[in-house]
Amino acid sequence: MGLRLLYLIFCRLPGWLTLLGRSSAENKAEILALRHEVAVLRRQAGRPRMSWADRAVLSALARHMPSALRRHRLVTPGTLLGWHRRLVRWKWRQPPGRSGRPPLPEQIVALIRRLATENPTWGYVRIQGEPRRLGHRVAAATIRRILRRFGLPPAPQRASRQTWRTFIRTQAHTLLACDFLHVDTVFLKRLYVFFVMEIKTRRVHILGLTAHPTGAWVAQLARNLLMDLGDRAGCFRFLIRDRDAKFTTAFDGVLAGNDITVVPTPPQSPRSNAFAERWIRTARAECTDRLLITGERHLRTVLTEHVEHYNAGRAHRGLDLRAPDDDPNVILLPMAAVRRHRVLGGLLNEYHPTPIRPPHGLRETPSSAA
Repeated sequence: MGLRLLYLIFCRLPGWLTLLGRSSAENKAEILALRHEVAVLRRQAGRPRMSWADRAVLSALARHMPSALRRHRLVTPGTLLGWHRRLVRWKWRQPPGRSGRPPLPEQIVALIRRLATENPTWGYVRIQGEPRRLGHRVAAATIRRILRRFGLPPAPQRASRQTWRTFIRTQAHTLLACDFLHVDTVFLKRLYVFFVMEIKTRRVHILGLTAHPTGAWVAQLARNLLMDLGDRAGCFRFLIRDRDAKFTTAFDGVLAGNDITVVPTPPQSPRSNAFAERWIRTARAECTDRLLITGERHLRTVLTEHVEHYNAGRAHRGLDLRAPDDDPNVILLPMAAVRRHRVLGGLLNEYHPTPIRPPHGLRETPSSAA
């Protein structure tokens, strides 16, 4: 850029030196001719584009011209002031890549996004406090800018976006679901099985089995359910059921006496009781549809064994591939030897680690002897 300006001055310098040897009359005649040429060019061409070197030359010459002549030039005083402001901004401009504060690390940005997603009621200041407790100082304005970039609204709007999946998960520990499973025997006799599922743990309770269910029988099964739950009965607040006529007022009254509210599903809406309906499908696909049931005693034995497998030996996708009776705080170590346990005569299989046996010739010492 500097070489371009020097080249332009070097080219114009001989022409300026020749003007010193001219008379004033020749100079005036040339000025009038140049003015007329400029007027003709202005009528034919638009606004000219000048380089920064042209601007520098015109700015330097305009300083030595009378004020009356400056008004008719291509470069006005406002243009000169604009060029000067641009030069000032260019002088104080920071080097590229060093302007402003340093950006936040990606792990901090991911943490802020995670906190806002997992806690929809947290505002900007509340989210600001959690990283500070972890040793990261982030301004509330920065958190607002990060959430806007990911399309996350403020706390009131974010809390209103709660999905049904999240709502059910937060309420699952207080929910029970019940329904009837019917099975046709070899002799074309239909049997009805009444069961209850705990939504949080997916644990199933088989409460009764009969060929002729009645309202009084179902009400007695509600009392049996409260006895099976024991002290845990106080943890549940709602029971979901369909609108079957066998669910009488006595059934609802038994549960209401234990502060459990019965919630009937809408008419013809099996998805409203999806957890119970899903267990019916599982029981049929894994058990009853693959066996010939001869009678009540046979069905009771089969379902008892299947429910034990379902509660203690079957991996559930909704429980992070654990069984309802598994302890979530226990992490199993990989075992080299695995043994198979047959359920329902090999219809289902469970796999357990084989206990380590002591080497030959050594015996385990009782803890009391130690």
